[in-house]
Amino acid sequence: MPRFKFAVSGPEEVREAGIVQSESFAEALSAIGEQSALTEGDTLEIGVPGFPPAKYFYRGMVRGRRNWQPAGQLAA
Repeated sequence: MPRFKFAVSGPEEVREAGIVQSESFAEALSAIGEQSALTEGDTLEIGVPGFPPAKYFYRGMVRGRRNWQPAGQLAA
């Protein structure tokens, strides 16, 4: 089972960091969203050993689901 290393940051500092184990990347995002106190605009860096981390912005809840926007992409 993959181990994803992550860090959730606010505007000025890392608020939470750790490791989540899950079957898929989508499940890892879901677990982090459920366990972390997220606010719109937070940044998530997440990755697996041997690869650079992916960076996402938290855009809040949309239709009951957490909305993550990959860094470098414009919001719709």
